[in-house]
Amino acid sequence: MEAEGLKLVGHTDLGGKGDSMGLSVAGGGYVYVAHQGKSDVATSIVDVSDPSSPTVVKQIPRDPGTHSHKVVAGAGLMLANCERDLIWEGPPFVEPTGGADEWNPGLRVYDASDPASPTEVAFFRTEGTGVHRMTFEPPYVYMSGSDEGYTEQFLLIVDLSDPADPVEAGRWWYPGMWAGGGERPRFPADRRYALHHGLLDGDVLFCGWWDAGLVILDVADRSRPQLVANLNWGPGESGATHSALPLRGRDLVVVTDEAIVDECGDIPKQVRVLDVSDPYTPRELSRIPIPEGDFCERGGRFGPHNLAEPRPHTKVETDRVYVAYFNAGLRVIDLEDPERPREIAHLIPDPPPGKPTSQVDDVAVGEDGMIYLTDRAGGGLHVVAWA
Repeated sequence: MEAEGLKLVGHTDLGGKGDSMGLSVAGGGYVYVAHQGKSDVATSIVDVSDPSSPTVVKQIPRDPGTHSHKVVAGAGLMLANCERDLIWEGPPFVEPTGGADEWNPGLRVYDASDPASPTEVAFFRTEGTGVHRMTFEPPYVYMSGSDEGYTEQFLLIVDLSDPADPVEAGRWWYPGMWAGGGERPRFPADRRYALHHGLLDGDVLFCGWWDAGLVILDVADRSRPQLVANLNWGPGESGATHSALPLRGRDLVVVTDEAIVDECGDIPKQVRVLDVSDPYTPRELSRIPIPEGDFCERGGRFGPHNLAEPRPHTKVETDRVYVAYFNAGLRVIDLEDPERPREIAHLIPDPPPGKPTSQVDDVAVGEDGMIYLTDRAGGGLHVVAWA
């Protein structure tokens, strides 16, 4: 393990099923961990009341041909995505080369009033591939969903005022995506225009729209989201825009592009700091320094992925960001001066058995400051604290 300013407190390999991706702090001493589909598990419920000894108390199985690699908790609910198992055989991950013959696409809604034992109360089905990721700001879920006639996943807003009866409240797609409605896609053949997910600041939704870059939407009227701005970096600059995290009250947004090819096989992916004081004309202020080292030779992916997001039961910080950086582990960045970001801490977990490196996928920070990391290489869940 490599670390500076941070220390490893606890770890679980999730019962040997450590194909972990998304995670969510559930409160009450529990963390939910989503699985990427390499095991038979959709979601693990982990007791972290003793951070030095995280313990799996329940595992929810996944549907055949379907992975549930994202999970969100809040308002006494747990939400899990359901997405078709796809085969991506090469960069730039524009079109899958195959997938499961049968799958169950949509969003599962659970009553989590007992956080140790969520109970399913509804399933919101979508046609097509299914749901990739979601943001829950009660009573609305903002998710990357699918439907027949659309070229890719787009924004679906679902009202969970009655959790047992989810209702679509609105949708927005990038112009050209509704091919079934007569729109003509004009996207470059080697670029993927699809919503990854969006994060809210008031009535403004900041979206990572993969190779279309950053998309900013006004969602004050959930039934009719309106485009505010689109900042497309261009193919020579970057792509695979993943997360767009607003630092609430600061008119700043931190945007990650996901590293998608092992051993630095694509252009270096960036973490940008943007000024959105005028959301119609966002402008770049700085970029977070790329970690130095032999990461391109270590194996696996090297580059940014997720950021710690403001969710229920989490600590909200606006002067620092936590970046899941695949084989470079967790990087903590000070943004007191947004034009001069600086790294203040990092931690790289040891590789799981039989793997050349860890692949830190997601990060969440609990209200008590405890930090949780998932490792998609099979390493499960790591619990981290400040040294």
